[in-house]
Amino acid sequence: MKITCQRDILANAFALAASIAPSRSPKEILQNVKITAAGSKLTLSATDQEVGIRLDVTEGVEIETEGTALLPVQRTGAIFRESNDEKITIETDESGIRISGSRSKFRLPGNNPDEFPTVREFDEEKYHQISTRLFREMLKRTAFATDSESSRYALGGVLLEMEENTVIAVGTDGRRLARMEGTGEPVGGHQTNGMTTIVPTRAIALIEKALSDKDDTVEVASRGNDLLIRTPRAVISSRLVEGRYPNWRQVLPKRENAVQIDVTVGPLFAALRQAAIVTDIDSRGVDFTFADGTLKLEASTADLGESQIELPIVYDGESITLTMDHRYLADFCKVMDSEATFVMEIESSKSPALLNTDDGYAYVIMPMARDR
Repeated sequence: MKITCQRDILANAFALAASIAPSRSPKEILQNVKITAAGSKLTLSATDQEVGIRLDVTEGVEIETEGTALLPVQRTGAIFRESNDEKITIETDESGIRISGSRSKFRLPGNNPDEFPTVREFDEEKYHQISTRLFREMLKRTAFATDSESSRYALGGVLLEMEENTVIAVGTDGRRLARMEGTGEPVGGHQTNGMTTIVPTRAIALIEKALSDKDDTVEVASRGNDLLIRTPRAVISSRLVEGRYPNWRQVLPKRENAVQIDVTVGPLFAALRQAAIVTDIDSRGVDFTFADGTLKLEASTADLGESQIELPIVYDGESITLTMDHRYLADFCKVMDSEATFVMEIESSKSPALLNTDDGYAYVIMPMARDR
C-alpha cells in the first residue's frame, strides 16, 4: 500500500477513529486503527469490540497502491500531531510501515491487518432517518444526565425510542431526568422495542463527534443487541446496554396546580454560578425562593460562608422555596443557548422541578432536603 494525504484531514479522521481504541487491552491488536485504501477512498476502522467506527476519507487523498495496514494509535497519532508537513505519505512493505513528510521519516512495526476484528457496515433495510442537527441536539441534551458509575447498568446510557414519526431520547441517573422528543422518518417499518434500546454514554460521545452540521440527515437502526448509525462519511456500531430502562414517563410530573415561570437561561446561569461560590462537595444545595417578582438564590456552608443572589422574574404568587443541587441546574444551562427561554414548573419544596422548552425538551430535578 502507498498513499499520500493532506496531513490535517488525515489527522482529524485518525483522531476520531483512535478515540475508541482502548489504551489497555488483552488484545493488543485493538490498539491500532486499520486503514484500507481502495479506489479513490481511504477507510479508517477502529473498535474496542463494544463500539466500532468505519470512517471514509475521500478529500485530499491520493492512492498510488491499494492495500491495508494497521497503524498503532499512540505513535501514529503523535506523528500526525507533531508534524508540520502539509502532506503525509504512508507506505507498507515486508519490514513494516513508513510514514514520511517533506522533512520527516518514521518507520513503525506493522501487524497483520487480517487479524483485526471486522467492524460492521451499515446494510440495514429498516432504519429511521433523522435530521442531523436534531439528533445531535437530542444526544447533547440527554447524555449528561446518565450515570455510567451506577450499579443499575441501564442508567449508564441514553434510551432511544423510535416509533413511526416520533423519536425520543432519555437520560437519567435517578436524581434528574432529561428527555427530548423530535421527529424522524421511518424506513421499512423500523421501530424500537420497549425500553431496551439503551446506547452506552461513551458511544454517544463518539456519535456526537462523528456528526457534522454539513450533513442533512443521519440514519439510525436498532437491531436486537446493537445500534448502527450511518452518516455520509461514517458508520458507527455499538452494543446496547443490557437491562430494561425505568419507566421515565412516570417521572415526568403532570400537575394541575403547579406554578409556571418563564426564565431566560443566561441570567439564571450567571446567578447560579454566583450562588454556588460558597458551596462544596458536601454542601451542594441552593435554596430557590420564588416570591414578589424575585427569584432569590441562597447557599450556605459553615467553612465557606453564605451567598444571596436575586434575579427578577414574572411571579407574584405565594412564596415557594425549593432546594436543588446546583450542579444539576448548571448542567441544564450548559446545553442550552444563553438567550434561550424555558418554563420552570414548581409546586412545593417537596416536589420536583420541571423545566420545559418549546422544542420538545423536558428536564426534571428532584428536590433536596432543606438543611438550613
